[in-house]
Amino acid sequence: MNAPHAPPPRLSLTLVAVRGAALGLAGAGLGQTLWHGVVEPRNALAFGLLVTLGELVRRGALPDEREPAPLAAAGALAYALLGQSAGRPAEHGVLQTVAVVVAAVLLGAVPHVARGSGPTLDHVARRVLTVGFAAVCFQPLVASGAWGERVGESPYHALLLLLLLILTALCDAVLAALILRARTGHPYGPLLRDELRALTCIGSAVCATGAVMALGVAVAGLWALPVFCVPLLLTQLSFRRYAAVRTTYRQTIASLARATEIAGYTRHGHAHRVAELSRAVGRELGLSGRELTVLEHAALMHDIGQLSLVDPVPDGATALLPVTEQRRIALLGGAVVRRTGVPSAVAVVVERQADPYREQPLPARIVRTVNAYDDLATAGAGGGGGATGALSALERLRLGTGHDYQPEVVESLARVLSRGGLTPGRAG
Repeated sequence: MNAPHAPPPRLSLTLVAVRGAALGLAGAGLGQTLWHGVVEPRNALAFGLLVTLGELVRRGALPDEREPAPLAAAGALAYALLGQSAGRPAEHGVLQTVAVVVAAVLLGAVPHVARGSGPTLDHVARRVLTVGFAAVCFQPLVASGAWGERVGESPYHALLLLLLLILTALCDAVLAALILRARTGHPYGPLLRDELRALTCIGSAVCATGAVMALGVAVAGLWALPVFCVPLLLTQLSFRRYAAVRTTYRQTIASLARATEIAGYTRHGHAHRVAELSRAVGRELGLSGRELTVLEHAALMHDIGQLSLVDPVPDGATALLPVTEQRRIALLGGAVVRRTGVPSAVAVVVERQADPYREQPLPARIVRTVNAYDDLATAGAGGGGGATGALSALERLRLGTGHDYQPEVVESLARVLSRGGLTPGRAG
């Protein structure tokens, strides 16, 4: 089927606005810096090289990775919050901060672009706007002397810096959620909640490292930069290893899910289509984080119980079977899933996908509805194929909302499909 995550046309204005604002700010920064020259070139070069290094070691963004270049983010934030260098006031200002960060990001992106894995425009726009926000909040206070006169070396210095970091992190989270909302059409609330949760992980490490770098350079000079960037580099390496393990784990689950297709029990791409649509419907209904992961894994493995059958179900369409047979296959599938070592929450969803919806957890309701839609829309019986089959399948789901399918899930599925088209077909 067509991608269910295609953004509605009206939401593209958000991306235009975000990119336009970033382009305007970057243009102003580069223009002002080229016209007036670079202030404190040693500081600009040191922080520019740090941001460039961070972009060079990004190694391409992994799926669902919120900050592929944490060292670059920390370096850019540190330059925006730099008020002194070795005891001398810093005078680079807002526009030079933006110019240095933009130039460094573009320079660090060159090798990635050459390999076809460069940063997206949205990544660059988000970086520019976040750094610009931090610089606008901090640099004018330094330039006017208000920060030194009213805060200086008092205990309030660290407190106000922490407040500024929190505001900057919130700005970045809001921007990230806005961009994802514009690109996917998913509800804004769950997306923002995911971004805020990420602040307690890599986000807090980036903010803390950026602040420590700025404070270290203020006291010890530029020699502090290499000292404080090493921990974040090690953290990034550890995260990469964890992400690689997580990717292998998901690939293993996807391979197990394909066993029913290879054995001829289900149609080609059925498990992938159900998982893709289930994840989109889960987003529509407000699921996020670990809940979405459980939902996706359960959707991939929802038909694995058919491997225990002597005679395959015609076309693998379990939605057309009697309820008692559906429940038997679901229980068999749950028993198989429990032996694979995946979290028990996944097995629970697989086991309960054939129960009356009022007795099911929300992920099981979603899997049951989406599985039935794909069975009805693409199987020979009742689906008809194409857009007509999809509309017919949705109508049959609506007729079954009294007992089998939760009405809210069915309508969420309809909204997801309307954004990407109603034509079932190939797997994504």
